[in-house]
Amino acid sequence: MSKVPALTLGFWIIKILATTLGETGGDALSMSAGLGYLLSTALFAAIFIAAVAAQIRAREFQPWLYWFAILASTTVGTTLADFADRSLGIGYAGGASTLLALLLVVLALWRWTLGSINVKSVCDWRTEGFYWLAIMCSQTLGTALGDWTADSAGLGYLGAIVVFGGALLMVLAAWRWSRLSTTALFWVAFVLTRPLGAVVGDFLDKPLAQGGLDLSRVAASAILLVSIAVLIAVLPKRAADSAH
Repeated sequence: MSKVPALTLGFWIIKILATTLGETGGDALSMSAGLGYLLSTALFAAIFIAAVAAQIRAREFQPWLYWFAILASTTVGTTLADFADRSLGIGYAGGASTLLALLLVVLALWRWTLGSINVKSVCDWRTEGFYWLAIMCSQTLGTALGDWTADSAGLGYLGAIVVFGGALLMVLAAWRWSRLSTTALFWVAFVLTRPLGAVVGDFLDKPLAQGGLDLSRVAASAILLVSIAVLIAVLPKRAADSAH
């Protein structure tokens, strides 16, 4: 039995909320609390490593532990992308291109080494290592891609929400009516939820003059965290047991 959740509607709702929380939570620590991108990244990275280590040691799927690791990956992805794009001067386009290449390399190595990148195969430490490395790359890529679309491409937060939301609907249509690989569609959807969450998070907490709602990052993060906890508690909890 896989150690990751089944791909239900609830999974995708929680995933989008988690990526949104990653944006508001990461910005709350790096910007609102004034810790900066580098120190915030180091702190969130330590939490992420500890969460993944606990997830790998677990003998079976544990929903709370799994989603804690996902939340840790979204926050470190936010601050790491911001550090690379802004502090190192790589830029949104350069950062997104580099991270996309890294993600493709990780998935290719995973496929070449273990024969499958299907999430139903995530049941031992080797597959989990590749799985969480791919997630880390996708979360960081999503932040850079969301910022590039909203800022550099000039679409704004609402425009970017429409773009990524529409892209996810296209993936859903392809899953329903095409013969494309469901595993490939899963990873495309998984990546796209991150920039969607990033631009939703920015829309919630950025100043009105920048096209946001100017909500408190801490308050928005708290509401998102409670919402995620409620959904994890009330929705069915089962591991992936079929091909995706």
